[in-house]
This record gives sequence, C-alpha cells and structure tokens, in this order.
Amino acid sequence: MRRIAALLVTATLAASPAIAQTAAMTTTDSATDPYIWLEDKDGAKALAWVEAENAKTLPRLENDPRYATFYQEALAIASAKDRIPMPDQRYGRIYNFWRDVDHPHGVWRWTSEADYASTDPTWTTTLDLDALGKAEGKQWVFKGATCLRPEERLCLVALSEGGEDAVTYREFDLASGQFVEGGFVLPKSKQNATWVDKDTLLVARDWGQGTTTDSGYAFVMKTVKRGQSLDKATEVYRGEPGDQGGTAAGVLTDAKGERLVVIQRRKTFFGADKLIWTPNGVTKLDLPDRTYPVALIDGQVIFSTSDPWGDIPTGAIASAPLADVAKGVIEPTLIFAPNARQAVEGVSDTRDRLIVTITDNVRGRAMVFDHGASGWASRSIALPDNASIGVASTDDRSDHAFLTVTGFLTPTSLLTIDAADTAAPKTIKTLPSKFDAADLIVEQFEATSTDGTRVPYFIVHKKGIALDGTTPTIMTAYGGFQVSRTPSYSAITGKLWLERGGSYVLANIRGGGEFGPAWHDAGRKTKRQVIYDDFASVAQDLFRRGLTSPKKLGIYGGSNGGLLMGVEFNQHPDLWQAVTIQVPLLDMIRYEQIAAGASWVDEYGSVKNPEERAFLEKISPYRNLKKGVAYPEPYIWTTTKDDRVGPQHARKFAARMSEYGLPYLFYEDTAGGHSGDADIAQAARMQALQMTYFAQKLLGPATK
Repeated sequence: MRRIAALLVTATLAASPAIAQTAAMTTTDSATDPYIWLEDKDGAKALAWVEAENAKTLPRLENDPRYATFYQEALAIASAKDRIPMPDQRYGRIYNFWRDVDHPHGVWRWTSEADYASTDPTWTTTLDLDALGKAEGKQWVFKGATCLRPEERLCLVALSEGGEDAVTYREFDLASGQFVEGGFVLPKSKQNATWVDKDTLLVARDWGQGTTTDSGYAFVMKTVKRGQSLDKATEVYRGEPGDQGGTAAGVLTDAKGERLVVIQRRKTFFGADKLIWTPNGVTKLDLPDRTYPVALIDGQVIFSTSDPWGDIPTGAIASAPLADVAKGVIEPTLIFAPNARQAVEGVSDTRDRLIVTITDNVRGRAMVFDHGASGWASRSIALPDNASIGVASTDDRSDHAFLTVTGFLTPTSLLTIDAADTAAPKTIKTLPSKFDAADLIVEQFEATSTDGTRVPYFIVHKKGIALDGTTPTIMTAYGGFQVSRTPSYSAITGKLWLERGGSYVLANIRGGGEFGPAWHDAGRKTKRQVIYDDFASVAQDLFRRGLTSPKKLGIYGGSNGGLLMGVEFNQHPDLWQAVTIQVPLLDMIRYEQIAAGASWVDEYGSVKNPEERAFLEKISPYRNLKKGVAYPEPYIWTTTKDDRVGPQHARKFAARMSEYGLPYLFYEDTAGGHSGDADIAQAARMQALQMTYFAQKLLGPATK
C-alpha cells in the first residue's frame, strides 16, 4: 500500500521557552500535589515506590491458583503455530513478522506468493530480533520497515528498545538479508523518515535544541544524503514549537510511476497543513485541516476528509487530478459519501483500483472503485454479514489484495481478491477455533444516553442465560480519537472468560469513529461528558435487561480507554464491581506536561483555556478521588517504558488512593511500551494478571 502514514514519532522535549512555563507550573502544583515526584519516570525514588507496590500486588494475583492456568492458556494462544501469518506484499514476495515461543521477540521473514497460499509455506528469515538483541545486548522490538520502491530492495528498519515509541532506523538490504554497511542510521528518537530516492531521505527528528514541539514531536524536516552525517542535513521545512503534533513526510505513487511527496505539519492532533515537496521547495495545498491525501491511482489523488470540503461532505472520499494538485488547484470529485449510520474505515489502493472498507451500523462492508474516462464506478464485494472487514495488504504491482473477515465467534479468515475481477473472494487461510463457541450467541442492542442518543453495543453470552442479573460480565469501550471498536475474534477473551460462563460487552460510545467524524466530534473537549454518560447508559441498559448487575459487572480499558475507566470509577462507583485501568491518563490537569500529552489538546482541551480547564478539573480522575467513598477495588497497570502516555498517571492515582486509605491493586511492568507486549510472554502475563483480578472480583474465590 502506498499511503502517507499518520504522524506518531519524534523526539524528547528539548530546552525551549516552553520549558520555563512547565517549570513554573510544576512549582505551583507542588503546593497542592504531593505526588509530582512520581512523575520522575526513571528516578530512583519513584522506581523504589513502584517495586514496593508490585511486591504487594503480584502475590495477590499470581498466588491465585487460576493465574497459572490463565497464563498457560494465554501463552499457548499467543504462540500457537496455527495462527494466520498476516501478509505484507513487497517486491513480489509475501513478508510477515512472526512471534512464537521459539522467537519471543520475533522474526521478519518472507515466502513466495505461490507458496504463501499453501497450507504450510516455507519461510526464509530476513531478520531475527531475538538473535539481534542477544548479539547487541538490547531488548529490540520490531516497529516495522519503510522500504524504497520499486526495484531497490532497501528498507529502513525501525527498532525500539523495550517497546518505546522512540526508534532507531537502520538501513537493511532485503536482497542480502543484512544491514547495509555504512548505510543510513538514524539514532534513537521519536522520528519519521521516508525515502525520496536511493540516496536521499526526508527526516523529521530531534536535531538538537529547539527542534521538537512542546509534546516532544519533531517539527523540523531535513534531507539526509547517503554518506552524510546528520549535522550536515539540509533543512527543507520547519513547523512551530507550539504544534500539537509534529512534521512528517510520505510518498504517494501510482502504477504509471507518477509520484507525490507530501509533508504534513500537524498543527493540531487531527488537523494539519499539507505541503507538496519537490527539490525546488514546498507548496502548501489549500485543503481543510482534516482533509488528507491518502492514495494515488490512475493520476488521481485520493483524499479522505473529516471536514466539509466544498460540495464534499464530512467523512467522505474524493479525488482530484494529480496535475491540478501539483499546481495547488484542487476541485474535488466525490467518490463515496457514507450515510448517518455508516463510516469509512479504510482506503487502500491496488495497482489500478481503490478498495474502501466501511462500517454500517458497526458491521463491515467493502467496495471496489474503478476510475475511468467517465469518472468513478463502484461495486460491492460479496463478504459475510455481521463481521468486521479489513484490508490486510495490497500491492502496487497488481490488483491482488488480501482481506480479513472476523467476528466475536467467527475465527479470523484471510481472503484473496482480484480487484479487477468480479469473482467472489477466495478464503485461503482460517484461524482454527481457539475456544468453544457452540453454546454462545452475539446480540446487538441499543442503550439510550442521557441526551436521548441511541448508543449501540454488542454482548456475547451463553445461550439461555437467566435474565436475573447473575451473569459475570466484563465490558469495554474506547470513546476517543475517532477510533472505531468493531466485532473481532479475541481468542484469549473467549478461552479465559467466555468458556468459563462469563459475558463480554463492547460498547460503541461517542468519541469513537463508528458513525464517522460527527460521532467523534460529539465528545471532543468540553463536550466529553456525553462519552462517559454513554458508557454508564450501556451498563444501565444491561441491568434493565437482566443481562448482569452491578455486583457482577467489571469494566476495562487502556490509554484513552484508561481515562474512561478512571472517570467511570469516580462518577459511578456503584455500577461496577471491578475496574481495570490500563496505561491510563488520569491527571487531566497535568497531562500536557507528561510524556506526549501536549499533542492531545485537540481531543481533551487545555488547562491554558479557562473553560477547558474547568471541565478537565471536573472530570480528572486523579483530582476527583474522595475519602470515604465506597469505590470498587481497581486494578491499575502500566509500564515504565511507556513514552506515549507515561506511567506517571497510574502511579499518582494509586498513591492518592493509598493516602486516602482506599483499596487498590497497582502493577507496573518494566518493559513493553504503551502496548505492554514487548514479547509474547509479557503479553500473556498481562492478560493472565487481569483475568485473575476479574475472576476474584466477579467469579469469587478459586475452588480447590
């Protein structure tokens, strides 16, 4: 797929005028916040506190006889040999990144396109992360590869220490299977790099003092030439220190060899200036902030939008001729516009066609669009209903594509299609069932939120359960950043929870993208309370239907979902028996000063705005804990290596609970980054710890 990646990576916050402001705020907050010292992420005092907390929590969970069983079951699923090796089409080969018990950190490997379709492909290892880490004394985590097209088999491999967002780039030769001696090396930084040609990169990274934003993202773009030291790189574009995101570049190409190099300057998290780069300089495109070029087909630049754009509605896909875009003159043509209960989920380009995946009332659909002399023509792809549809990989050499189909009780399948052909997709691989679903059903209901909005949710449960509120149930949601949560096959949840008689609920609350940009915008900044009301309304609908009850309901969520859990913990302590708060934001007054927090002002608002600060004070879980309230005992977990949200929020929340004499469990792993899965053993361990907590709270004591 030839697409401009979302901006995620850059560097550590360097000394700048913003530092003085942060220091002043720290001094002010110190008078009322006794736990700022826990924000020293790697400080000796803070880590000693973490060690002491872990020593209290781990025995409670690991000594439960169910923990060992949960861990072994989760590890067996995560490391099973019969998983689908998801394809990544490059240079006429199928690449795949694979982890199992023999390769806990993983191998990057390839097979031929013909062999991949067989039941037992023969794989050739390209890069062994375990061997590399052992040789270099590092816990390397593979963060992907950016490869040069078309015939030069050169890639920039991104390597993270312990799962951090900050990466090291190293040039790798796919033909020889070796790192290129004397090749490009970009030392550790939160950074973005893309190929211009064999000897030139466009790079945004921490170049030194004054080159990163207040949130730690790089805003200075430079060209780096082969054999050139970084201090000799030539600046081509500069954003501003106050940008919420940073600056990144990407290259769009089509089958005719046409190309477009686009630089994004993320002024806000969701909005950006888009600029065309050529060796002669940059030209800014006249586009709405949340409209982005995402593909190039048949000389047509494809755009996705979350803002109205002339006659193009919000959430639609449109196109414009490359020749016009290059001149900065854009008159868009509509390709597809979703209705009020639909949303565009993905846009993928093959050699000559566009594959668009959408959700329709949170159910997956897919279409193929073909551009010709008379404009765009479309057709639907015949796929199973009541499932989530995704594009696993496409290839610019053909119209061949891989699709995924998955559902709560339907093991994931991998299908192939020829986007140029009307033939039905062909299933080539299916994940074997990992739990017994014979006695389970999926239902979709709607709750009515406090403002009358209909909020859909799914529930998976055993057939014929008594509607008396006695079914142990775990419920999750995300509710932010226009991220959709759709049905998917979770083997570990099925094996560890559903097989043991529990129910599972997925709530499609506002703040997500299930119904497009409007569903997200409804809960941004000071409108955010509707997100929390939606979640509580789903719980109350479960109770009304007798599907569960407060004493049998546990909830969990991570990152922004961890904030959701913290707010629900505070606002509705009577609705939950168990709350797992994962890698969370919790101190919403200081979140802009912690890790990459300043980049999310577009989602949450800023304490620098009086109205937004007042709202953040009202919802901040850390600031709203109270003594004497009958809160459920939460399980709070995070990782030391998390350089995105940071472990500071979770630490401070637990410390405040301890101060107030409130019961809690806290665990901080030393590796894993924001996702908590540096290797398969850690991922299985985190799942087992969490499920043990839910078992203790919702199923009762372990039986001998």
